[in-house]
Amino acid sequence: MSLTVLVNAGPWLTVPPGGYGGIENVVATLVPALRERGVRVVLCAAAGSTLEVDELVETVHEPMFEHLAGPYNQMMGIAHAHMQRVVETLRAHGDAIDLVHDHLEVVGPSVLAAMGAAAPPVLQTLHWDVHKHPDFYGRFDGGGRVFFVGVSDAQVARAPEALRRQALGAIPLAVDLSRVPFQPAKGPRFLVLARITEIKGQDLAAQACRDQGWPLDIAGPVAGARGPEELAAGLADPDSPLHANADVRFHLDRVAPLLDGEDVRWVGSLTGDHKLEVLGRARALLTPIRWDEPGGTAVVEALAAGTPVVGMARGALPMLVEHGVTGFLAEDPAELPGLMARVGEIDPEACRRAAQERFSAGAMADAYLRRFEEVLARAAG
Repeated sequence: MSLTVLVNAGPWLTVPPGGYGGIENVVATLVPALRERGVRVVLCAAAGSTLEVDELVETVHEPMFEHLAGPYNQMMGIAHAHMQRVVETLRAHGDAIDLVHDHLEVVGPSVLAAMGAAAPPVLQTLHWDVHKHPDFYGRFDGGGRVFFVGVSDAQVARAPEALRRQALGAIPLAVDLSRVPFQPAKGPRFLVLARITEIKGQDLAAQACRDQGWPLDIAGPVAGARGPEELAAGLADPDSPLHANADVRFHLDRVAPLLDGEDVRWVGSLTGDHKLEVLGRARALLTPIRWDEPGGTAVVEALAAGTPVVGMARGALPMLVEHGVTGFLAEDPAELPGLMARVGEIDPEACRRAAQERFSAGAMADAYLRRFEEVLARAAG
C-alpha cells in the first residue's frame, strides 16, 4: 500500500523499549510489518528509539516514563511538549503524510482534532481503560477526521457511546513470531510479567505461591525503577518523587513483605532475548489482574513461546486465552491456586498454534491497513 503514516508513539519510552513497555512493544511489532507491505513510516518517539523506520523524530531528550505517575502539576507538560514536535513535523511534511496512527492517551486525539483539516486523518489505538477519562471520551468529537480502534472487543463494548460511534472495532495485539522461540520444556517457576502496580495483582500471585510452596518470579519495574538496587537508590534520596508514588507504596506495603529472595522474588525488568527466555521456560504466566485490562502483550508473547496463561477472566483475557486449551481463567481470585495446579494439562504446542493463527504481526498489520483505508475513505467523504 502506497501510504506515508506518522506513528505517534508518545514520549514515555523508547521504541522498542529496553524492558517493560506495552504500547511501545505494540508499535515495534506493527511498524516492521507495515513497512514490509509498502507503508512509509515517520515515527515520533522518545530519544534513543532504535526501531528501523523511514524517518525518526525524537520529540523529547530522554524517555519520560519515570515521571508518568508523578504529581499532575509536575508532569502535565510532557505530553504537550511531545505533541508540539508532532505538530511541527506534520506542518513540515505538508501533504506528504497521509494518515496519523496515534498512541498517546487523550492528548494525541485532542491536539490532532483541534488542527482540523490542517492535520491528516487520524486513527488512534486505545491501549487503556477508556473509563479513566469520561469527560473526554464521553464528549469527544473527531469531526469525521479522528477515529479509534480498540485492542479488544470488551474494551470497545465498555466505551462511552460517543466513543463507540467513532470506533472501528478492535484489533488484538500481536507478536513477531520470528523473535519468540518456541520452548516446549517448562521449568518449575511461575512468572508475572508487568509493571508492578495494584491493578496487575502481583500480591495475589505472590500470596498464592507462598501458600502453595511454588517458586515465582515477579518481573517488571516499580515506577520506572528497573530493579531492587535502582529502587533502593531512588528511595535513599529524600527529595525523590518515588516517596509519593502509589506504585512504590503498593510494592513496599503489599508485595515486598511476601518476597524471600529465593522462592518468591522480584527479578526487576527483563529485556530482549532474556525476557523471552524466561517467559518461554516459565511454568505459566500469571495475570491476576484487578481491572478490565484492554490488551495483553505479555499474554500473546507467552502463547507464542508455548507458555500457558493463568489469570482472571476480565478485560481482554477471554479474547486471548481459550480456557482449558491455552490456559485457565478464574472468575474469583480464590480459584487461582487450583487452576495454577492444573497447568500441566495444557499442551505448549496448542499455545504456539493459537499465536500463529491469531496473533502474528502480519495479521495485525493487515487488519490495520484495512482500518487505514476506512479512515481515509470516511475522512474524504
